[in-house]
Amino acid sequence: MVSETLKLVATAPRRPWSHRLHRRLDPLLRCLADVDTAPVAERTEDEIWALWMHHPDRRAASELERATRAMVAEDFATAECILHRLVARHPDYAEAWHKRATLYYLQSRDDESLHDLHRTLVIEPRHYGAILSFAEICLAREARDAALFAFDVALRFNPHHERAREATRQLLAETTGHAH
Repeated sequence: MVSETLKLVATAPRRPWSHRLHRRLDPLLRCLADVDTAPVAERTEDEIWALWMHHPDRRAASELERATRAMVAEDFATAECILHRLVARHPDYAEAWHKRATLYYLQSRDDESLHDLHRTLVIEPRHYGAILSFAEICLAREARDAALFAFDVALRFNPHHERAREATRQLLAETTGHAH
């Protein structure tokens, strides 16, 4: 699953994306890539995440919020039940897949997380959150080249993500033999 997902990451900037979000997300992603002040970047990120969380079916968005609250409360069984139902009812809801991938990651269920990250990126190739999660799993699996590549792609969409920048610096330093 890593190599298949890596292919999705590699083609992310060129692949078609969710038509539901196309018009509203494009300018926000362009702004995020171009802005150079932290407050504007943070506001833009918040708007992007709000779009990803949104669904035309208010009940679906409400269920995603419920699952998110359950995850924060570490009620993983409830979150998983809600998210299973949500992806079954709304298989085109990228953020539902991403949240379930996050849930699996929190439980060290990396294979299941990879599956759902893959599905997220099929639906929304620009989902830098999913790309970053994929990079973290690659890093945990010692797939450093894949992780570095994924961090780089995520940074093209969101150059303000500090964890991605730091991981990239560290991986590049290790590659060149200048690790601290």
